[in-house]
This record gives sequence, C-alpha cells and structure tokens, in this order.
Amino acid sequence: MLKPSLAALALAALVTPAAAQQLTLDRIFASPSLDGPSPRKVRLSPDGSLATLLRNRPDDRDRYDLWGIDTRTGKARMLVDSARIGSGGEISEAEKMRRERARVGGSKGIVDYEWAPDGKSILTPIDGDLYLASLDGKIRRLTNSPQTEIDAHVSRGGNFVSFVRDQNLFAIDLATGAERQLTKEGGGTVTCGTAEFVAQEEMDRFTGHWWAPGDRSVAVECYDEAQVHVVTRAAIGADGTRTFEQRYPAAGTPNVAVGLSILSADGSRRVKVDLGANPDIYLTRVTWAPDGGTLYVQRMSRDQKRLDLLAVDPATGTARIVLSETSQTWVNLNDDFRPLRDGSLIWASERSGFKHLYRIVGDAWTPLTKGDWTLETNSQSHAAGLIGVDQARHRLYFTANKDDQLESQIYAIDYLRPGPPERLTERGYWNEGEMDGTGTRLLVSRSSPTQPPQVYLADAAGKRIAWIEENKLDARHPYAPFLAAHRPVTFGTIQTGDGTTLHYEMITPPLEPGKRYPVFFEHYGGPHAQQVKRAWMGNALPQYWVSKGWIYFQIDNRGSANRGTAFENPIYQAMGKVEVADQAAGAGWLKTQPFVDPDRIATFGWSYGGYMTLKMLETNPGLYAAGISGAPVTKWELYDTFYTERYLGMPPYDTSNTMADAAKIRDPLLLLHGMADDNVVFENSTIMYAALQQAGQPFEMMAYPGQTHGFTTPASLHRWKTIEDFLNRRVKGQSAPSR
Repeated sequence: MLKPSLAALALAALVTPAAAQQLTLDRIFASPSLDGPSPRKVRLSPDGSLATLLRNRPDDRDRYDLWGIDTRTGKARMLVDSARIGSGGEISEAEKMRRERARVGGSKGIVDYEWAPDGKSILTPIDGDLYLASLDGKIRRLTNSPQTEIDAHVSRGGNFVSFVRDQNLFAIDLATGAERQLTKEGGGTVTCGTAEFVAQEEMDRFTGHWWAPGDRSVAVECYDEAQVHVVTRAAIGADGTRTFEQRYPAAGTPNVAVGLSILSADGSRRVKVDLGANPDIYLTRVTWAPDGGTLYVQRMSRDQKRLDLLAVDPATGTARIVLSETSQTWVNLNDDFRPLRDGSLIWASERSGFKHLYRIVGDAWTPLTKGDWTLETNSQSHAAGLIGVDQARHRLYFTANKDDQLESQIYAIDYLRPGPPERLTERGYWNEGEMDGTGTRLLVSRSSPTQPPQVYLADAAGKRIAWIEENKLDARHPYAPFLAAHRPVTFGTIQTGDGTTLHYEMITPPLEPGKRYPVFFEHYGGPHAQQVKRAWMGNALPQYWVSKGWIYFQIDNRGSANRGTAFENPIYQAMGKVEVADQAAGAGWLKTQPFVDPDRIATFGWSYGGYMTLKMLETNPGLYAAGISGAPVTKWELYDTFYTERYLGMPPYDTSNTMADAAKIRDPLLLLHGMADDNVVFENSTIMYAALQQAGQPFEMMAYPGQTHGFTTPASLHRWKTIEDFLNRRVKGQSAPSR
C-alpha cells in the first residue's frame, strides 16, 4: 500500500474532525473543482522559455483560457481570455462532433491551440473562428465567417495558417493576409484536409493535412463517404427531436475511400500518393522526414492484422514498404515513430510480446529496450510512450512501467549506445511527459493517490526547474475541507483460476471489528485502458462512496492496457467472456473478506463498462446485488468498423451481444443513456429495453435528453444522484437517498 505523503498527513493533523466537511454530490460537481486547477494541453514554446496550458476558471470549471508561465521566473499570466474575444457563436455540427471525439464536448472557451514555429505567436480557435495571439497581448483575427473553420494548423515554416472550411482545405498567407483555397473537390460526400469519423474516434488522429518542413508542400487526405451507409441518428432533446442523416461505418459495412496527395503550398501542383492496390485500408499516421525528402505513411489492413510503414517520394508519389508488423490477432497503432536526421528510424514494436523501442538502419534492427515491461500509452489522455528525442545528444525519452506496473515513469536512453534506461521521475507517481522539439526541456504531469495533478518543468536530466502548476494540497486547496476524512487507497493482486495475476485498488471506510460493508464495484474492462494505477482518483466520487459507508473497488481484467500482448489478446473474438470472468474473480475474492457484506456488492460501468455490467449480470446471476449500466454497447453491429472488427472480426456477433441472454438477468438493474449519444447510439439501450421487456424482466432506466456520450455537469450531477437513489433502495434497503 502506498502511504500518504508527509504533507498530506501534516495537513490532516491540522484539520480537526469537527472542522472536516462532508462530501456531497452537489459540491463535487460545483466550481472550483475539488481536484484543484485542471490544466489541459500543457506545452512548451519552441525555445522552451514559456510553458502554456489551458486552465479552467475557479468560478466556471468548464471554461478554459490560455495561460503562459515563464519557465525562468515561474510568473504566470493569461495570454488569451476566451470570454473577452469569443463571440459566443454557434459552432458547426462537424466541430461539435470533433470535440466529442476528443472528449472535450462539454468544455467552453478555448479547447485547443498551437504554437507558431518561431515561438512568437499562438494559433487559437474560438467559437468557430481563428485568432493569432502574440506574446505581447495583441490578438489578430484571421477569419470572420459564418462557417466554422476546423482542423487549423500553423505550417512548419511559419508562413501559413491552414484550416478546413466547407469540406475543403484553405491556407492564409500570414505575411499578406491573403486566403487561398488549396483543394476544390470537397463537397457532397468528399471532404479534404481533415480526418474521417473512425480516425478521430478510434485512431486518435484528428487532422487530415501535414505541412512539410520549410512549407514547400503539404500532404492532404481526401476521403469519400459515398459507399458508407447512411443511418438516421435521432438527437432527442428536451425541446424536441432532431434527426441527422449520418454516414456511419458500422461494423461489417463499407468504410470511406481514402486518398492522399501532396500539394505545393499554393495548390498549383498535386501528386497522388500510391497507397497500394487494395483500397480497403486505413490511413493511420503520416510523418515527414526532417529534410522533407520523404513522406512516411502508416497503412493498416482492414482486418488490422498488418501494419505497413511506407516511404513515399514527394516528387512522384511512389511508395515502398520500409517494414511491416503482423499479428494473428491485431496490431496496435504506433505513435512511437521518429525519422531522424541521420536517416535512421526510431520505431516501437510489440514483436517480443511487450512494446519496446528499436533503431532501424536500412534492414538492421537494434533493440534499444527489452524486458517484461512495456512502453506505456494512455488512450484517455492520448499520450504516447515516446515523448522526446534529443538528436544532438542521441537520447530518447519515453514513459514505461519498468519499475512498477501501476506506475508510469519517464526514462531516457542513448540510442547509439543503449544501456539500462535511466529513470528521471519520482517513484510513487503516475507521470506523463511533454518535450520541446529538441528534447532538452521536459514538462512532467503527475499525480499520486495522495496528490492531485501537478505539472512541473524539468531539465533533460529530470531535475525540477520550476512548478508550472504545483496544485499544492494545503489549507487553500478546494479539497482541504474534506482531507481529514480522506481514506487511503490499498493496492493488491488476486489470482484467477488459471493463475493470471490481476491488480486491484480498494478504499474502505474506517473498519469496525465485526462489521461488514457494502461494495461499490466500478469497472471499465475494455481494451487500451488501465484503471488501476498509482494516480489521483479524480472528481472525489470514490471518496464520496466511502464517506457513505461503501467500500470502493476496481480491478483491471485481461484485455486491459500496458501488460503486454499475452494479457491483452485473450479478448480476441471473445468479448464479454474473459473480462467478465476476471471481474467475477474480483467479486469472489471480495466475498471472502471478513469486512465485506457478500450480499451487497453493486457493480457500475459506463460505455464499455456499461456493456460489461450487462454481461456480468447475465453470466453470473446472483453474484452481484445490483448492476448499473451506463451508455452500454448492446449490439456490436451498431458500433464502428475500426474498433469492433479489430477485436471481433466481421459480423455476426451473437455471442458477444447482450440481447439473447437478457432473460438471465435477475438482479436489480439500472440503465442510463444520453438520448443524443452519437458514439454509443441510444438505440443500443432501446434494443436492450425491448429484450428485457420481452423476457418479462423488470429494470429501471433513466434517459437524458440532449446528452451525448460525455455528459455536461448538470446532467452528470443528476446521473449520480439517480445512481445513489437506486443503490440506497435496491442494495441498502433505504427508502430515500442520503445527500
């Protein structure tokens, strides 16, 4: 068990029990956030002199402004006030969907920004238009149109700002202010310059154009949705229902047709890239070589069992295969690729069973890291394992779990003379990193079970230079009034029947001898996520359940991330089986603990976790006292191609779907769903409603008009009050919720 920090213990000693405040759901969802300042998009200026971030306001936790912090003095100032220059105008449906894909759909103000390469200005989209903010406080408005400009970037040479409008790519010459349309074919089913739906939702690729060094040319994706099936999506709101005719690539149906071209900066010359004879592929990543002489393209087969790295000649568009990764299950996406100035390539591969770094010169592969540990990725924060390269000192910087599977640490290694990786960050924390382009300065974002998220600036050796956001847990912190009652997190492992080790985390109330407690058993269970880790449990909800007398518990089942392919692959063509069995092993272990009430273990999950709730209740009736299923996938044929086919292959998916076994659910069930969800569409829940009703099985439900997959704050508060009411009645046996 990780012990509380001395600072936390000292503060707890200063707060007497009489002064401690009781957590409430209303306070958890009010402003300021109990996590303290929650910066997003933490980045370094090109010269490393300024750290920038999006900081939410104390009086409005969902509105973000752009701040800069001098890395030499630590002085902070607001660079762009979103309320002052924002118009408040309505953004386009395409931009709303992009924000949903990026999981910032409920945010206001500034949701993204980009440094100009010269470090003198920052590109800032606000309310559908583009602004260029200088460091002296001046703001230049670049667009003022009724349309929303999306997917905006400053060119690598700093001469242009490009963006997509009306499905075509445009560029503004920053010297003259002249605007030029670079593509003409966008319109109807064709879109140029931005990423298609599955690229945004499932590949973490949010752009569709890439400037070459020196601004000589730009690589542009154009995709055609003509063959993609049209579905009618209903967005049911409080004031009526809107329907959208949306081209959605459901599993087993056609994808978009993808093309890639290289255009001159003024659009006058165009070369088509040869992506191969098979058009049914995924364009996953595009990267220019440092000299602009080669365009590297990662191409994935439709079944995702083969990933090719192509080297493209920009002059002719001809391509050759540099390397291929293959698998009997699936190949994961690769964000850990860097072409270097000396012509060698840095590449991450899971061919050993764990993700490790290699240096490739010609056909020769040199392993740089090895062992039963892995470079870490985080799908929730879109953080890659390889975070920086210092080519002058031939050093690589990456995150990995070499020292502890529950920790993410930052390491450095010499790629010319590789030896044991050097750890640069402190044990006991979950760390993520961001570096400048030369790999000489490091921004570390970290948290621990006793420390809310912090950000600091470090040198290349990992030595802290300055706090960017210390978020000190002192008497002024928003969480301070509740710290005296804060309960520690316990970590441990259990063994499955076949000997697999699973990690869990648990928080208990102060245990009284002979007393047994109910359990709030949370789960996600889906691939490419790790839930159990030495990190701050954001939003204080776990502590809230504990304050109400519950034990909080969660466990990472097989299929979860950062444990290697042998741990991840058992879900292949078997979703809803091994994950369910592993969660059941967790419930079985809980029932053997003398402080657990074995008849009052309630389970909750959202999205894939909602799917898991249904499968868990169907597979093990009576094991759980109740289940809460939020926004569940119930019929995989309704979900998209890239995600579903990766794990399940082509339809049908009868054994992985939930409807056929609906009659097996006999435990109390609460279903929740947003009625405008465009990710896991509301139809998933209505199908399950019908199946349960047909089987004569009672259940409870709450539907949320206007809410998408990620709820806004007022709806989130209502959701949790609904969950608490359900658990009080169906598990605790209380007639009314306690607030």
